[in-house]
Amino acid sequence: MANQHYTLLIVGGGAAGVSIANTMRRKNSKIDAAIIEPSEKHYYQPGFTIVGGGEYTLEKATRNEADLIHPSVTWIKDYAETFQPDENTVTLRSGDKVTYDYLVVCPGLQLDWDKVKGLKATLGKNGVCSNYSPDTVEYTWECIKNLESGTALFTQPPMPIKCAGAPQKIMYLAADRFRKKGILDKFNIEFCNAGPGMFGVPFYAKALVKVVEDYGIKTAFKHNLVEIDGPTKTATFEVTDSEDKKKRVTKKFDMIHVTPSQSAPDFIKKSPLAAESGWVDVNDKTLQHNKFKNIFGLGDATTTPNAKTAGAVRKQVPVVVKNILKLMANNAIVEGYDGYGVCPLTTSLNTVMLAEFSYGGKVSPSFPFLDSRKNRLIWWWGKKVGFPMLYWDWMLKGITLDIPSKQSYNKRFTEES
Repeated sequence: MANQHYTLLIVGGGAAGVSIANTMRRKNSKIDAAIIEPSEKHYYQPGFTIVGGGEYTLEKATRNEADLIHPSVTWIKDYAETFQPDENTVTLRSGDKVTYDYLVVCPGLQLDWDKVKGLKATLGKNGVCSNYSPDTVEYTWECIKNLESGTALFTQPPMPIKCAGAPQKIMYLAADRFRKKGILDKFNIEFCNAGPGMFGVPFYAKALVKVVEDYGIKTAFKHNLVEIDGPTKTATFEVTDSEDKKKRVTKKFDMIHVTPSQSAPDFIKKSPLAAESGWVDVNDKTLQHNKFKNIFGLGDATTTPNAKTAGAVRKQVPVVVKNILKLMANNAIVEGYDGYGVCPLTTSLNTVMLAEFSYGGKVSPSFPFLDSRKNRLIWWWGKKVGFPMLYWDWMLKGITLDIPSKQSYNKRFTEES
């Protein structure tokens, strides 16, 4: 398969890559497109929270990659190894080279398990669990289901990470499960967050504080997990005090849900496409690379300062497709992405707070007549049924379903209480 050429080459076959390919095919079926993606399985990662919470199955969250890519799109089942953008070339791990007219880079991000000493050796046993991998997510449910009392810790590393609310979502599902079993008072639940507060958007952070208080959950901010000893059930945190001095504290646990540190993939960091930060260097409104004008990036691996969620991808895909088509027609590209992201915060086993926001933490609800801080049953239905349907049957198939979000929020919802 050496030295192939495509009009459109896509690196990454996750939510962004498959959506770009299938959307472009609908817009112009004559475009010769290919996806570089080594994995044969495709996961609906937003569903991992409720898999770990015992409300969904990994099987429901899994599809075959081959079933998602349209037959007219070439699937290159290999790893992208290096980029030669001056030559419009990507070199694969196999040594083959693929050339392109336009390149879209959306490989997702990588989980840096090794940044917590001892984590890889104990993950999946000794009460150490994580929703962040299909290999470990089912063990989270085993821990929650079998624990009858004790200390349950839930960690969050420094940003950025996939869906900033996910580390606390599973905590609320566990707490509500314990409450429904009548054993919540037998637990010490603690949220150990490397950040300074509950959530990066103050409008929702205040509402989440009330959720935490309702469950009796303790919060420990500026606590970054650095080491874990599974056999002794001990977690070590680096704690930053008000004077920015650091010290280490240890906490015992019966169960600990670990959110690993995350970063751009190593092959991106060392590439000419990366900014100094290691992420794909793109304009945050057009998603065009800041140096190479026939290259675009979207999804989790770019420099855009938005929440890294599937909802963000849904809004980014039409912008990238539109701008590539404009370049092909020798027209000027347009700004179209405002930083929208959505985080369905599972606050119980039947309610969700639908947090929607854009660049600068601006509250941007799709349904501005509803107070989006409220915990609602309808969004729980969305989390389990509606949003997966939107993902599999619309977004990945290239069907654009745009529900405009409104940054000008109703005054009665934004006034300080």
